[in-house]
Amino acid sequence: MPLPTSSVYPPPSGEFMKWPSRRSVVHSTKGIVACTQPLAAKCGIDILNAGGNAADAAVAVAAGLNMTEPTSTGIGGDMFCLYYDAKTRTVSALNGSGRSGAKCTVETIRKSLGLADDVIGDIPMMSVHAVTVPGAAAGWVDAVQRFGSGKLSLEQILAPAVELGEKGFPVSEDTAFFWQRGEALLRKASPNFAEMLKADPSAPDGVRAPKAGDTIKLPNLARTFRTLATEGKKGFYSGRIAEEIVKVVRDRGGHLELADLQHHLETGSEPVDPISLKFRGQGNGSSANGGVELWEHPPNGQGIVALMALGIIQELEAQQRIPTFTAADHNTAPYLHAIIESLRIAFADAGWFVTDPSTTTVPTASLISQPYLASRAALFDPSRASDILRHGDPFPSPALRSSDTVYFAVSDSQGNAISFINSNYAGFGTAVVPRGCGFTLQNRGANFSLDPNHPNALAPRKRPYHTIIPGLVTNLADGSLHSVFGVMGGFMQPQGHVQVLLGQLVGGLSPQQALDAPRVCIGAGMADVGEVFDRTVYVEEGMPAETIRGLRELGHRVEVLGRWGGKGRQMFGRGQIIRWTVDEVDGTGLWSAGSDMRGDGAAYPA
Repeated sequence: MPLPTSSVYPPPSGEFMKWPSRRSVVHSTKGIVACTQPLAAKCGIDILNAGGNAADAAVAVAAGLNMTEPTSTGIGGDMFCLYYDAKTRTVSALNGSGRSGAKCTVETIRKSLGLADDVIGDIPMMSVHAVTVPGAAAGWVDAVQRFGSGKLSLEQILAPAVELGEKGFPVSEDTAFFWQRGEALLRKASPNFAEMLKADPSAPDGVRAPKAGDTIKLPNLARTFRTLATEGKKGFYSGRIAEEIVKVVRDRGGHLELADLQHHLETGSEPVDPISLKFRGQGNGSSANGGVELWEHPPNGQGIVALMALGIIQELEAQQRIPTFTAADHNTAPYLHAIIESLRIAFADAGWFVTDPSTTTVPTASLISQPYLASRAALFDPSRASDILRHGDPFPSPALRSSDTVYFAVSDSQGNAISFINSNYAGFGTAVVPRGCGFTLQNRGANFSLDPNHPNALAPRKRPYHTIIPGLVTNLADGSLHSVFGVMGGFMQPQGHVQVLLGQLVGGLSPQQALDAPRVCIGAGMADVGEVFDRTVYVEEGMPAETIRGLRELGHRVEVLGRWGGKGRQMFGRGQIIRWTVDEVDGTGLWSAGSDMRGDGAAYPA
């Protein structure tokens, strides 16, 4: 297929190592896996080397990450993916998110939570009422069936992860930190907590969270994977696993029933049409590729925030209210002010409109239309930070939470690539463990509103506002692939999408440099931080002092974060990028990848 010929590298005058990770771009002609865990990456590489394609390998990575980083992701959560088919140059989307139970009404949950009539309230993150039907298991099966090579069985694809669980694996540093931080939650949330901890006779009750470098076995999770591999979706959504999910939820006062899991078995993951925005701004329209098209998942995901923000930036330039920035402007105060304000406007709309379109009308096409984006751009003031913005919602959106997620990207030798994200939501999710299953149940239902007048109000068999979003970029000139990418981390995700994409398009950064660059995060909605709609701009340590001073002069309330953990560097997410270019002399297609220094993993060539 015709391939773009622009190099992934900045011009010769650019700096090779502008930020402190000291990582180089990873290249391969055969394919790449970029993820947060080396052992999970190896699961995917094994599948690529066995003849599988990018989709096959992605499911292997997802399972491997469940094993090696259960603090962020798992089969008890949800998934989304975007798949690029090199032969047809098409982008496809798969929504693997689960729904609330049939008996989960606003009235029922308010009563179960003991809320007074005059209090709207919300669903606590650690409440059993935050459990929704896990969508990941069906999503893995459906991704292989829809996008896979057809050369490998699900049993073969899950085998590397099963081996990790049965034989044991060493725990990496970041994962150990979050595992130890989550141990108390596991113990409090479920009588089956020991399944998620390391056996140690010297521990007070024989189990503890693993430390960095400890080896741990997760045989019950391996057993769950074997069941899914041999029995398919039916093995997860009916029978022993389904019964244990329902039992542990109902024992803690929840309302999930076997019929709810059966419903997901019958409906499966939903093939949806991805949404996109054509971006010719900031000089990209005059490039050889004629600009790019950013693809995202439609609601109930928040990918529309990234599209709206990017579209508002494009309109601001067309209205001559911001300049055409150059590489020298990257991460300056005016450059970040335009990004920050565009994101604020986009979040104000998303906080009201993003919900499950199968139950509530979402005006997706209108929100990303040029006339609407131009009208929203009128709210921008180049000289000062905006006031608090909302789109008619009298209360802060309930979808203002922290989260832990895994995003990863995989490409193959045929030119296919997949952008894949899988999450428990906040850390271990609810930390509720179904007996004998080896995984925790997500707390995605905490994102529902308990205001019956809100579009995202809880209702039976409804999917909540979702933070997890994969990203994919194509070239407008011929529809060829530009990149697959993503930045995990709750409401940081669309913010990360805009920043790392513009870092490449405007800043001339390589994939690795774009990830290494210091980032900003507007009120990330973390429990101890603030709301998406406040004026605080969290700035990662390493941002130029002149930029920080300039943002403050514009009226932004700036807080610089450097340490890891708590209200710290983890707020800025962890990302992966795989770019597709071509050797300008011999026409060889080339995969070039970066992996975030904020995670344990890297990019690995096949």
